This record gives sequence, structure tokens and C-alpha cells, in this order.
Amino acid sequence: MTSLTPTLQAFFTERLMRERRASPHTIAAYRDSFRLLLSYIASTTGKTPATLDWADIDAATVGAFLHHLEAERGNSARTRNARLSAIHSFFRFAALRHPEQAELIQRVLTIPEKRFDKALVCYLTRTEVEALLTTPDRTTWTGERNHALILLAVQTGLRVSELTALRGDDVVLGTGAHVRCYGKGRKERCTPLTKETVGVLRSWMQATETEPEDPLFPSRGCNRPLTRSAVWRLVAKHALEATELCPSLAGKRVTPHTLRHTCAMGLLESGVDLATIALWLGHSSLESTNPYLHADMALKERALARTTPANVAPGRYRPTDDLLAFLKGL
Repeated sequence: MTSLTPTLQAFFTERLMRERRASPHTIAAYRDSFRLLLSYIASTTGKTPATLDWADIDAATVGAFLHHLEAERGNSARTRNARLSAIHSFFRFAALRHPEQAELIQRVLTIPEKRFDKALVCYLTRTEVEALLTTPDRTTWTGERNHALILLAVQTGLRVSELTALRGDDVVLGTGAHVRCYGKGRKERCTPLTKETVGVLRSWMQATETEPEDPLFPSRGCNRPLTRSAVWRLVAKHALEATELCPSLAGKRVTPHTLRHTCAMGLLESGVDLATIALWLGHSSLESTNPYLHADMALKERALARTTPANVAPGRYRPTDDLLAFLKGL
């Protein structure tokens, strides 16, 4: 066994799990990145992953792997950059343990992220949200659950992982109704609930006799929470059904994250400042919230209305003389 294998194992057990206390989702994402990388190297070199050495994972190999992700696996630039981020994190960890590999490690660390076009965020209008909420059949257990989940997602902007992790005791429906969750970076936050959402959740929790430790949105036939992929599928299913009621949905790819964007845009259009929206969504900085400004056409139109028309000479407004105003009013 080469020194690469124990170093990679220590990266997961010591750096990610013990030191950084990374979330299960982060660990799974990094795990998948290295499974893909090691499988790619094994297929191109014929070596088993456990026998690979540092020379087998140099900058040229990593670059070829990143090209393979886009050209052969059809991954986007975002996914390619996410895989590269995991590789960079490992090599920064390895640099402290293997100074003799400093040159090889530095070459890998200098591989840049790929630039890509950033589209405006996709969100739903109020009419589209209403159409989406009418599609679940609320006379059935599944329909009532899906309706409650979609409504909560639109109103609170919770991430899909935050929605699936909710338990009965995370929801407070009395005075100061709110939902409590743990987001990225293990940050706890509380989001207030509207009267409509409180009513729907109260009805749902009473119908299912939800206990404090029970998942708020369980799978059918068991007391385990919905998976992230299951939430993606049910949102896509109801969005397709809602297209018949609201044709404008046909041109949008509706995902759980679209519902999160919809919440943010609703707050922005209501005049809520960016700092409050960032706290509401659990963003670590305003840079993550700024894209909503670019998507708000009404905000841009209000800014345009304040500008001086092209055929009007710029100048400072001066009020009419009081005496002339009096005479003019006679």
C-alpha cells in the first residue's frame, strides 16, 4: 500500500469528520468525487485504486479527469468545479503531511475552476404558486403531505435537506409560530410561519398524529423521512400537472430550489431588505443573496422611472414662489 491510500482515509476520518465536523451531505459529495476520480484512473491505467501512488494523480491526470466529466459523463461546469473543489481540499490536507510531494501538490492546486454563464434565478409568480398548490389531491394522505410540504417550502425558503430533516418538535404552531432547522455550517435558524401555513401544518400533524421525534414529512407506509430525491420527484410531478392550469409553468424547470428562489423573490418584492432575506434563507454572506436583485425586473423598472428622461434638461427641483402660487390659484 502506498502513502496515498492512508492519507486519503485520514482526510475523511480526521479532517472532514473529526476536525471540520462536516455534514453527511458534504462527506457524501466528497466521497463520490473520489470514487469517480479513482475509478477513472483505474480504468485508464489498469491499476487498482489501493495501489495508486502520488504520481498517478498528478495535475495532468486530474485535468484529464475533469475533461472526462464534461465530455463523456455530460456534467455541467458547476459539477466539474464541485469535483475539483473536493480534490483541492484533499491536496491542501496532503501538503501538510507530504512536503516531499510539494511540487506535484502545488501543480494540482493551481488547476483553476471553469468559468460558466450565470442565468437569472428561476422563480414562480403568485399565479404559478397557486396553480402548483392546487394540484395535490388533499383528500388523500399523500396529497395532504405534498401540499403541506410545497406550501412550507414556498413560505419559508427552506433547502430540500432542511425540509426532509424536520421533526415534529421543530414546528411551533402557537404564539410566535415558527419552524426551526439546522442549515449549512450547522447554523440553527428559526423562520416565522404565516396563518395559512400554520393551519395547514396543524391539520397535517393532527391527521398523522405526529410525535416530537417523528419526521414531519414521512414516506408512505413507514416512519422514515422523505429522501431528497423523493422531494425532487414530487415537486416535478405536481409542476407538470399544474401546467394545465398555468401554461407559463411549461417554460420553467421547477425544483425544490425553485421554491426557495420563489420565497426570496416574494420577500424582495414586498420591500424586505437583502440583509433580512439573507438571514431568512440562512446565507453566510450577501453575495449569495445579490442574484435576486438581478432577477427583480420590477426593482429595475422603479429605478428607471427615477431617472431623467432623455429630452429633459437635468437640474435641481425648485418649488414655486409662494406669492406666484397664490396668484395662480385665484
